Amino acid sequence: MKCRWLVSIGVLAIVIGVLSLAAGPVAGQTRAASATNQHASNPPRTADGRPDLTGVWSHNAATPFQRPKELEGRELLTDAEVAVLKKNAAQLFNGATDAAFGDEVFLAALKEAQTHKSSDTQVGNYNQFWIVDREFDNRTSLIVDPPDGRLPALTAEAKRRNEEAAEYSRVHYADGPEDVPHNCYGGSVPLLGAGYNNYYQILQTPTDVAIHMEMMHDTRIVPLDGRPQLPDTIRLRFGSPRGRWEGDTLVVETTNFRGSRRGGGRGNSATSHLTEKFTRMNASTLKYEVTVNDPATFTKPWTAVLYWKAEPTAQIYEYACHEGNESMAGTLSGYRAQEKAAKTGSR
Repeated sequence: MKCRWLVSIGVLAIVIGVLSLAAGPVAGQTRAASATNQHASNPPRTADGRPDLTGVWSHNAATPFQRPKELEGRELLTDAEVAVLKKNAAQLFNGATDAAFGDEVFLAALKEAQTHKSSDTQVGNYNQFWIVDREFDNRTSLIVDPPDGRLPALTAEAKRRNEEAAEYSRVHYADGPEDVPHNCYGGSVPLLGAGYNNYYQILQTPTDVAIHMEMMHDTRIVPLDGRPQLPDTIRLRFGSPRGRWEGDTLVVETTNFRGSRRGGGRGNSATSHLTEKFTRMNASTLKYEVTVNDPATFTKPWTAVLYWKAEPTAQIYEYACHEGNESMAGTLSGYRAQEKAAKTGSR
């Protein structure tokens, strides 16, 4: 079972190394007192005068990645509607139901579901007791552009790539460790998850910023010294980031992605260009804005905004994907046995 635990480890080197919500717009709708209506004001600063991004940050928002069809045309919910969602979620996810991941918490609360069955069919149905509580605000999607809160259409190339990836996975499911879906391959960018190992630790110096991701314990090192981008022939799984300050915002441009034969993803093909903006709003909130320009995957760029919450008393344990480590030998040997049996039976 993979669950998120935060404790003090004291090793900084880890960082380096319902109301009817489907109704039309409500007149005079208001925002709750949440990160979404905050403006940057007096953020803590480093000795060189930059906003201090250092620390552990969490993203446990219940806001869905894309705007649900039931809320089409609704950028914001009223405070009363948010209160209903919170009540529905608290009643449903009381520790006894199956664990809910991603957008499932919001959607179940929106539809006033009376029960919940986990979509995780591979590792089993552990219950919601093991999952961190989610936080509701007035927004109806993390995507802010396009204005409809939905991902742009896939390109014809992306559709073909995804079909080929699905066929490859069907035929080569366990040819080797790299092919097995639950091989604990690593985390991903952009940083869009919520509620499941979605904690980040940032270390900042005048020349570099390190962003450590709890999920799969990967760390991105972002140079700030103006060095040129890597040659186009050098490709990396997380791409090659280059950072700079624009006023009080850290801007990180990432290119040179390797791409994946697995298809899917939210904008990290070989042609992808990510623009991430980190803005410390105040002592407790960091705004993370990312624009994905991936012409091989989407017909136009898109932008999402997340608000990370400071966790001043927490540091991050190593995330160890135990299932993948322990089950890999069994998965591979099982498939080899099936192949052998198929050959024997065909004789």
